[in-house]
Amino acid sequence: HVQLVESGGGLVQPGGSLRLSCAASGFTASRRCMGWFRQAPGKEREGVAVIASDGITSYADSVNGRFTISKDSAKNTLYLQMNSLKPEDTAVYYCAAVLGQVRNDQYFDASTYRLWGQGTQVTVS
Repeated sequence: HVQLVESGGGLVQPGGSLRLSCAASGFTASRRCMGWFRQAPGKEREGVAVIASDGITSYADSVNGRFTISKDSAKNTLYLQMNSLKPEDTAVYYCAAVLGQVRNDQYFDASTYRLWGQGTQVTVS
C-alpha cells in the first residue's frame, strides 16, 4: 500500500524549532522527488521545500536558511527541520511525492505531486 504518514507537528513559541517526519511505504522515497507543502487558513497551499531524487534541495524564499529538508534512506523517511519559527509559519504541513518525472520548474507546483500525506498542524504562538 502506497502512502505517506506525517508526524511531529505541534505548538511552539516564536524562535523555537520542530522536526516533521514523513514515513513512506509502498515505494522507495530516496528514488523520488519529494516535498513539503503548507496551507494556512484562507490561503492556498504553497511549496516550502523540495528534495529531488538526486538529493538536490530547493527552498521557498520565506523559509530559506531556517528550514532543512532531508531523507533517511534506511528509514524510508522524509524530514523537515524547522528552526527560528515565526507566527507566519503556522499552517498544516503536508509531505508529498512525485510518482513520475518532474522538471525543475515544477518542483513547487502542487499539481505535480500525486501522493500526499494527511497533514500535521504546526502552530507558532
